[in-house]
Amino acid sequence: MNKILNYTLLLFLFTLFGCGFKPILTSKGYQFSININTISGDQKVNSIITNRFKSLKENENKYDLNLSSKKIKKIISKDSKGDTTIFELVIDIKYNVEKSGEIIIQNTIKERTTYNNITDKFELENYENNIIDNLSNKISNKIISSISDIDQ
Repeated sequence: MNKILNYTLLLFLFTLFGCGFKPILTSKGYQFSININTISGDQKVNSIITNRFKSLKENENKYDLNLSSKKIKKIISKDSKGDTTIFELVIDIKYNVEKSGEIIIQNTIKERTTYNNITDKFELENYENNIIDNLSNKISNKIISSISDIDQ
């Protein structure tokens, strides 16, 4: 029985390592760079998104980005005492991409999530910061993907 389990585990490991898995955005090797012209809105969201663009290598094919962000925290539900039980966090990004002064892409991306209230306010703030990081990274990936679709 032990031999069968060992062979199954070995076969699984060979399959896993032989599949050629690579992270999409780190191994892609984009052939463009993004220059941020104007940026407005929520400072934390903007800094996360702009830091993601710094990872793109300098290249001859340069795009200019104008970005406006908005972060909205809403109360979705309250209990019988009037205390908040569920929040919704929405990050709304309006952006346009220019090349040689001509607007190529003009789009709006809206990402949202709901989450339960936590009694420990420090833990709640850390949790919200983690949500903001995840949603902002998701948005920056969508922006990069939209530019890479045009760049091909």
